[in-house]
Amino acid sequence: MREFKYFKPESLKEASDLLVTYGDGAHILNGGTDLLTRIKAGVTRVDQVIDIKGIGGLDQLGFTKEDGLFIGACVTLNSLMKNDDVKRHYPMLIEAIHLLGSTQIRNRATCIGNLCNASPLADTATPLLVMDAVVHVYGKDGPRDISIHDFFTSVRKTSLIEGDIVTGVTLPYEEDFHGYFHKTSRRKEVDLAIVCASVARVKNDYRIALGAVAPTPIRASRTEAFLMDKRLNEDVIKRASLMIAGEISPIDDVRSTKEYRMDIAQVLVERGLELLMKGDR
Repeated sequence: MREFKYFKPESLKEASDLLVTYGDGAHILNGGTDLLTRIKAGVTRVDQVIDIKGIGGLDQLGFTKEDGLFIGACVTLNSLMKNDDVKRHYPMLIEAIHLLGSTQIRNRATCIGNLCNASPLADTATPLLVMDAVVHVYGKDGPRDISIHDFFTSVRKTSLIEGDIVTGVTLPYEEDFHGYFHKTSRRKEVDLAIVCASVARVKNDYRIALGAVAPTPIRASRTEAFLMDKRLNEDVIKRASLMIAGEISPIDDVRSTKEYRMDIAQVLVERGLELLMKGDR
């Protein structure tokens, strides 16, 4: 493994200053499940590692109906899965986390790390997209918020700038929220997604997000507009699932072909809408 300098700052300002000082060679260490793998494989060049786990407040996890669910940057995936408020009010997120790696990985990995990796197939990204999450950031000029819809910009690229550290994410609470997460992979468990999808309804507002079918996780806005205020039936669901093909741009890679991803994306959306329809009966 390539040698690097290790820092463990005690404040967000100290960590942000280190990122600014060292530039592109500096990387945040949180759970480390992705970063250390990429360092060992020689995929990511790292000269400085900035460990944020010692910074106070980043392990906070809290919920109120007024403010929603706050997930601090250092909250592990297994901590989320065990939390009663998450289980009760955000079961779609639990479904996605359950399919993300092994128990050992989830003991280290974090939701914030999964987002910041900005992989097109990030398992937690599609639930957060349909839940209109807000990303909290500390940077050179202090704290600010970024809508999840503005966070991903390209493959493994985000709207974060030099010195930025994601401190957490907030998921609004919506009482009449019903949704489902589905993922297709080569193995049933502990594998990367070929395609993943979150399909949800809030009153008469339908929300659909897909992963591994574009350079970033995306919302299917045109299909959502078609579904607005419609009562689901077999014809509406079939028409909506067919519309998905016009909103995605999958590629061929080692896990799948473009054609298969195109087909399975439509299947996952259809499956999610059918479950929502059954819930209406």
